[in-house]
Amino acid sequence: MTLTPTPVRGGTVAADWVDEQLLAGPDGEPCLRFGAPVARGTLRALVAERQRQLAAAGLGEHGTVALRMPPSPEFVAVLLAAWRSGAQAVLLDHRLTSVEVDRAVERLHPRVLVELADGRPRFRSLPGGTAAATGHALVQLSSGSTGPSKVIARTAADLLRELDCYARLPEFPARGERTVLLSSTVHVLGLVGGLLHALHAGVELVVPQRMTPAGILATVAEGAAPTTVIGVPFHAELLAAAAAPPRLPQLRRMIVAGELVRPQLPAAFRERFGVPLGTMYGMTETGVIATDLSGRNHPAVEPVHGMELSLDGGELHIARPESPYLGRTDPTRWSDGLLHTRDAALVEAATGLVTVLGRRDSQISIGGLKVDLNEVEQALTGLPGVVEAVVLFADGAIEAYAATAEGVTSSPSERGGPAEQLRELLGKELAGYKLPRRLHLMPQLPRTATGKLLRDAAALRRQADAAR
Repeated sequence: MTLTPTPVRGGTVAADWVDEQLLAGPDGEPCLRFGAPVARGTLRALVAERQRQLAAAGLGEHGTVALRMPPSPEFVAVLLAAWRSGAQAVLLDHRLTSVEVDRAVERLHPRVLVELADGRPRFRSLPGGTAAATGHALVQLSSGSTGPSKVIARTAADLLRELDCYARLPEFPARGERTVLLSSTVHVLGLVGGLLHALHAGVELVVPQRMTPAGILATVAEGAAPTTVIGVPFHAELLAAAAAPPRLPQLRRMIVAGELVRPQLPAAFRERFGVPLGTMYGMTETGVIATDLSGRNHPAVEPVHGMELSLDGGELHIARPESPYLGRTDPTRWSDGLLHTRDAALVEAATGLVTVLGRRDSQISIGGLKVDLNEVEQALTGLPGVVEAVVLFADGAIEAYAATAEGVTSSPSERGGPAEQLRELLGKELAGYKLPRRLHLMPQLPRTATGKLLRDAAALRRQADAAR
C-alpha cells in the first residue's frame, strides 16, 4: 500500500493532508489507547474543537505553536489541529524544566505554547512570537546526547514520504493490528513510526500506563490482535531480562532504534519471547533510513524505498535536496545535497546492505595508534554481568562507564574491586592501548529524554560521583 498523492502548493503540502491521510476511516474504528480507547470519530471531533481553541489563541495559517504535553489523546489532537490550521508545530519534551522550556521558546519564537493542566490543554499566547519563516510543518530538537540540540525541521511532504516508506515494509504493523509504543511521541521514531503510521495505516496505537516490564507485557496481553512493540534498545533489554513473562501469542516482534544494539540482545530476546527483535536505523533529520525487521541480517540493515546512501571516507551520507536544519547550516552536517550522518558504516556492494559501526568521532588516536571507542564499548558490554556501557575519550584518556546486572558501584581507583576485575577481563579481549584508563561502575547509566545513553563526560562524572 502506498500513499495517495496530496496536492503540493509552494513547496508545502496542503493542510487537508491531515484529514486525507491521518484522520480518515470509520467513526467507530479504535485508533488510540492511552489507558482508555479513542475511536476515530471521537478523535476527529476533538481535533476540530482544539483547532477552534488554537484560533482563539491567535494561531492561524503560517503560525507557530509549541507543544509541551505528555503522551495523551490531547497531545495528538492539538498536534493534528495545528497542522490542520496550516501552522508549524514545535515539539518540546514534557519532561523539560521550566528553564529549558523558556530557553527553547527564546530560541524558536512560537506564537502559542500549549501545555497540559489538570488533564486539559492550556493555550498561552506568547509575546514576541513570530510567524513561521519556512513552510515546514514540524520542528524538533535533536536528543542532544553528545552536545547541544540541533533545530531540525521537516515538511509535510517529507513526513508523507516517510509514511510511504513504512507502508512498503511488509513486517510493519498493518490495518487491524496493534502497536504498543514505548518511544516518546515527540521524537521521530515514536512520532512517525508509531503515532502517524498508526493513524495512517489503521493500526491501533497503545501506550502502556506503566513503563515497567510487567506493565508493558500486560499491555501486550490485553489485546488479541497481532501486536508489534516499538521502543529503544533499553526497552528490549528490560523485556529480555523479565522473569517468567506470560505467554503472548499475539506478539509478532519488537522493533528498536536510536542506538547500536548490544550484540547478544537479539538472540536473548528471541529466546525469551520466540519472536524477532527487529532493528531500524534513522535520524531525526530524515526519519527511517534502513531496517532489518526480520532480524535475519543483523547487524546489517536494508535501505528503505527511495533512500540514496553513499560512503565518503567511511562516513555514511544521505541524498537530501534541502538542508533539514533551521538557521545557518553547518557544512559539515549538510552540503551539496548530502546529509552527513557522522556515522561510520560499511555498505555491501552486492546487496546494498548497510552496517552502521557507530559515530565517526568515536575513532581516536592513542600514542599514534587508532582506537575505535565503539569496539571498546561493544567488548565491555559483552563481559559477564555488564548490562550497558558508554566509552568516551576525555582529558587525553579513554574513560568508561558501565552498569551491571547487580547494580554494583565502584570507582576506578578501588584496588581489587569490581571495576578492576572487569578491566582485567577486558584486557584478555583488547590490546592494552585500547583499555580504559578509568572504569566507573554505576547502578544504571543516565539517559536522554529519548532513551539514548548520555555521552557527556562531565554529566557522567557527576552521576558516578553521586552513585558512590
